[in-house]
Amino acid sequence: MQLTHSKTQSDHGRATPTPKGRRSVLRCGLLIMSCGVLSACSSLPFRTSSLPDFSQVVSAGLEDYSIAAIGLVGVPYRYGGNTPKGGFDCSGLIGYVYQKVGQIKLPRTVEGIGQVGQSLGNQTPAPGDLVFFNTQGHKHSHVGIYVGQGRFVHAPSKGGTVRLEKISSPYWSSRFTESRRIATSTASRSKN
Repeated sequence: MQLTHSKTQSDHGRATPTPKGRRSVLRCGLLIMSCGVLSACSSLPFRTSSLPDFSQVVSAGLEDYSIAAIGLVGVPYRYGGNTPKGGFDCSGLIGYVYQKVGQIKLPRTVEGIGQVGQSLGNQTPAPGDLVFFNTQGHKHSHVGIYVGQGRFVHAPSKGGTVRLEKISSPYWSSRFTESRRIATSTASRSKN
């Protein structure tokens, strides 16, 4: 890009750009701003799938998991916590509920839990399925238990408590990465 200067001098002894030069500078500025906006969009948390239709009512016979999770709302957050008495972090909450309800021992980390079970892709999760979020730059950095009607229970962060939230909120919907089904229905387990 070339700036064209006139031969006239400004009040400070410098050449002043001509109208053609001003347009070039303006175009350059717009190009730089456009690139900045586009790069900011690309740095948003990635989502591996589009959002499922959380308004759909789905059942996989896992409601006992969601009921147990709802019963823990209000328990304090504690990093590394995995009991109601000691508090929960997000993976500790999931491990506790799945062990208590289904005698399923899960890995202790969110990343490990994200490798278990089956991804639901774009299917709507059922109550009791797990929902994963990118809160720290990778696909499985936060997890909660889906309880239906577009809501999930999770242990959010230091200073908080286990809570019920809507996936459709701007914060969570922009960070949602996937749903996974870990357990089979409690009815099918009791037949074996």
